[in-house]
Order: sequence, then C-alpha cells, then structure tokens
Amino acid sequence: MIEVNFYDEIADDLLKFAVIISKTEGRWVFCRHRERSTYEVPGGHREPGETVLDAAKRELQEETGAVEFEIKPICVYSVTGKTKVNKTDADTSYGMLYYADIFSFEELHSEIEEILITDSLVENWTYPLIQPKLLEEAKRRGFI
Repeated sequence: MIEVNFYDEIADDLLKFAVIISKTEGRWVFCRHRERSTYEVPGGHREPGETVLDAAKRELQEETGAVEFEIKPICVYSVTGKTKVNKTDADTSYGMLYYADIFSFEELHSEIEEILITDSLVENWTYPLIQPKLLEEAKRRGFI
C-alpha cells in the first residue's frame, strides 16, 4: 500500500525530490524514460548541495528539453510505502511539487526517449498510485 500526503511546508533537508507538473501552450507535457513504456511527470532526485528549486529546474530541462519556462511551487508531498525509491513499506520520502509553463524547448540529450505533448492526461502512468494524486492536489490548489 502506498500513501501520498500533502503539506504546505517541511524542513528543507527532508526534501529529496522535485516533481514538475508541466504544460506548454495549454497542453500537458509528459516524458517517457527509454527503459519504460509508461509516461510520467518530469522530476527526480535532488543532488547534494542543490536547492530543491534548482533540482526542479534541472530535472525539467533534462527530462523535457525546456529552455524557457516559468516555475512555481505548489506544495510538499510525501510518499509512504514500498516503491523503487522507498525500500521498505515503512519508508517515507518527501518531495516538492511544482507547476511549470514551458515556452520553448531544445533537443533532448538524456535518458528520456520521448516527450508527449497532449490535450489529455495519460492513462499508462509510470507511478499510477502516486502521479495522478499529485495532479489532483495541484488542481485542488488551483494550479491546473
């Protein structure tokens, strides 16, 4: 069982991830890793010494090719339960959820195989128990 919770803030040192719900010209932006057939919201791990905002900007650029964009924090989220990141059922990881409007892209040179720009949400999520909940919370908070 996986549990996803949302917070307005948390201690910065607990934030290990940044996830960025993204749109361009009013359309959703999703990415597909070259080792998977599923789609996900751009995001990833925070590097040592990196702010979570800088991690979000870096991941957005690496995973979508975004060059010009406006990014805003939505909220903190946590995931409790066994995932690829959490090794046991009791583990909890924390991340910062962002929203970005992307204005221009460059060619990708990363582990991402494909960028999908679409009018509708995807159905084949990489993390189906987590990512739809992140979008629901962003909508509830008025970001999408």
